[in-house]
Amino acid sequence: MLLQLVLGVLAAMLVIMVAAWAFGLWRNNGGWTDVFWTWGTMATLAGAALWPIGGADPAPRQWLVAGLMAVWGLRLGLYLTPRVATHPEDARYASFRGQFGKDYPRNMLFVSLPQAPATALLSLSVILAARAPEPELGLRDALAVAVFAVAIVGEYVADGQMKRFRADPANKGQVMDRGLWGWSRHPNYFFQWLGWGAYPVIALDPARPITALSLAAPVVMYILLRHISGVPPLETAMLKTRGDAFRSYQARVSAFFPVPAKRA
Repeated sequence: MLLQLVLGVLAAMLVIMVAAWAFGLWRNNGGWTDVFWTWGTMATLAGAALWPIGGADPAPRQWLVAGLMAVWGLRLGLYLTPRVATHPEDARYASFRGQFGKDYPRNMLFVSLPQAPATALLSLSVILAARAPEPELGLRDALAVAVFAVAIVGEYVADGQMKRFRADPANKGQVMDRGLWGWSRHPNYFFQWLGWGAYPVIALDPARPITALSLAAPVVMYILLRHISGVPPLETAMLKTRGDAFRSYQARVSAFFPVPAKRA
């Protein structure tokens, strides 16, 4: 059943990401890729969490895990959707236009499609957490909710700090290095990654080796955010627009994990 659910998530997300690619080309804004991925991931993974076990109604833990996915998707989706709809194209996707040139439409398809198998890998964590065999909710479920809550609040605070910084005309052309952004150059990405750690907290069980697959979500999200689609393209764009100010920021502040900044 695990493999069938993962393959179902993969098939659904391939359709969604092709739609994201086509819509982004139509709107001339690659940022719609993130919007479609967020809502699609929320819907497919919540559905996978609630998929019946042996024909029975969803158990409380299935509802809990689906609820965590819904909160994650609503928070991120309601932040991204109006931003993409009303703001200039995100710097990451704008940089792709320069890199890809006339091949932009074709290459953007290969930017969009890999996000489908990424969601399929994330589903391993969600499905295993939803199907943890303990009949009643317990301490591990409470710990998972606590981890998730810290992640959601941290992401909300980081996004709010950046929004207020950008809204102040006096900060135009400056680098945000205050609040959480003085501890990590990408605290929003860090807290987004942290939230995926909630599922292994529920699922991991040394007596069931298959539950080691529940580590897939935090591992995949770290690789994506820190090394592929998150930090690298955004920092490349920031170096072009902020130059030495951003280089100084890079020298002082951790790229991902929040730690005290080095002295200037």
